[in-house]
Amino acid sequence: MKALGIDVGGSGIKGAIVDLNRGELVTDRIRYVTPKHARPRAVALKIAKIASKLEWRGEIGVGFPAAIKNNVALSASNIAQSWIGTDAGEVISKATGSKVTLLNDADAAAIAEFEYGGQKDTQGLVIFITIGTGLGTAFINNGVLVPNLELGHLYLKNKGDAEWYASNAARKRNNHSWKVWARRFNHYLDAMESLFQPDQFVIGGGVSKRPELFMEYISVNTPIRMAALKNEAGIIGAAMAARGLKRH
Repeated sequence: MKALGIDVGGSGIKGAIVDLNRGELVTDRIRYVTPKHARPRAVALKIAKIASKLEWRGEIGVGFPAAIKNNVALSASNIAQSWIGTDAGEVISKATGSKVTLLNDADAAAIAEFEYGGQKDTQGLVIFITIGTGLGTAFINNGVLVPNLELGHLYLKNKGDAEWYASNAARKRNNHSWKVWARRFNHYLDAMESLFQPDQFVIGGGVSKRPELFMEYISVNTPIRMAALKNEAGIIGAAMAARGLKRH
C-alpha cells in the first residue's frame, strides 16, 4: 500500500511516495522552496509539481503548518493568513487532480514515529516536538493522538512566543551558537514540563539528526529521545493520513 506524502514547511515543501507496509520512502524526496508569502494557489502548485515529477495519480496526504479540521485550515503558522478558513484540501485537490487529506504537520510526524519508529506500545503522555522554521507540537497519550495542539506558540514569560524565541529559524536569525540556542530551547521544555508533566519528549525535525550539538545543554527531568524517522516523519505521517491511518 502506497501514498504520496507531502510535508509543507515555512521554508520548504517536501514530498515522496511512501510504502505504508514498511513506513519507508520508496522514491527520492523532492523539495521545493516554499513560495514567498506561501499563499494557497502558489503552495498548491508546488505540491502539484511534486506529484507530477513523481508521476503520482493516487491519494495525497499533506502535513500542513496549521490547525486542521475536515481539511479546513483554522490557523496559519509561517504561511499566508489567507489560508485561515480555506478548504485547503479542495485547493490542493484542484491543482493535483487527486483526493487530498490534510492534517497538522506535527501530528503527521508524531503518528509516523509512533507507527514505525519503535514507539507503538508506549504508554503515558509523549510530547513530540519538531524543530524547524517553527516549533511543531503533538501529544500522544496512551497511543492516541490529541490533534492540533499548536503549542509552539506558547507564551514564555519575559520571552514571548516560543517558536520566535527557540525554533531553529530563531537560532539562524540571531546567529546563535548551539549552546545559546539549546539554553533557549531548554527554557521552552521547562515550560512544557511544568504545564503537562509528560512521560517523554521526542524531538524531530532537522536538528534531530545532530543531537550531539545541543543535548549536553538540556537539563529537564523528562526523558528525551530523538525521533527514529528524523526528518522523514512528516512525509510518512502525511501518507498515512491519505490512506486513513491516523491515530485517533
